[in-house]
Amino acid sequence: MRNNKSQGKRPQRKLRADLIRSYQITEPTILLDFLFTVMNDKSKNTVKSLLKHKHIAINGAPTTQFDTPLNPGDEISINFDRPFRVFKSSKMRIMFEDDYIIVIDKTSGLLSMGTDRDKENTAYYLLSDYVKRQDPRNKIFIVHRLDRETSGVMLFAKTANAQTILQRDWDNMVLDRKYYAIVEGTPEKPVGELRSYLAENNAMNVYSTNEHDGKLAITQYRVEKTKGRYSLVELTLLTGRKNQIRVHMSEFGFPVAGDKKYGARTSPAKRLMLHASKLQFVHPMTRENMTFETPLPAKFKMVMEL
Repeated sequence: MRNNKSQGKRPQRKLRADLIRSYQITEPTILLDFLFTVMNDKSKNTVKSLLKHKHIAINGAPTTQFDTPLNPGDEISINFDRPFRVFKSSKMRIMFEDDYIIVIDKTSGLLSMGTDRDKENTAYYLLSDYVKRQDPRNKIFIVHRLDRETSGVMLFAKTANAQTILQRDWDNMVLDRKYYAIVEGTPEKPVGELRSYLAENNAMNVYSTNEHDGKLAITQYRVEKTKGRYSLVELTLLTGRKNQIRVHMSEFGFPVAGDKKYGARTSPAKRLMLHASKLQFVHPMTRENMTFETPLPAKFKMVMEL
């Protein structure tokens, strides 16, 4: 009798990370000349073919222009496995992608994932649409979240296994998380640590409570600059609780500017002045140490006159 159990199932794809090599430019040159130099083990026709088919990216943007001038500080990436994929959105940019993860830099105002009211104006929706255009079977998996009004670095998984590995051991997989905030006022001590137990009420407000009712949250801070009534503060998360920075700074007496929910009285740039500037973590499959950083938004620099 014929066994039909496996009929209709697609074969499972074996996923792997792309072979991508990156180089930092130290002196002015031309792209094709540089490629000939760093790929001197390959024929010139092979190098030209890689360039023609968008295997070369300058500062994260794929290019086919052989005579592009390169300047010190530019980063050249070569994907030996396949062309770099092009993703265009005014709301976020892709900082890194392989078969297991996607790292993005999102703008303020973009939800991490959908709500009952808004399912499409989200990073999750935009990335899902992007990967499904490559293959309808592709999926995106939430690993962690940033508040809608928080900008900066965010990590998604492309396989359920990668998501499980990251979430199951998040505190050990994440090596460093740094944020910048512009807060109202100036802490008396320029460096310190905030520690409390956080819980959430039915109105979805997070607050500090006792150790029996909440989860431990630890935030380290460093005042970088003071300008008038505001201070630019670097914050390091030693735990990853919901609204942790916003609650800690509010209860400390220096709420994040623009954060009306947690006590801010001003909004100098018409947004929450909180930015996820750095995420360092262990790759869930390759175990490589990955570090991603994004600069301060222009509105932060405007308010602080940087």
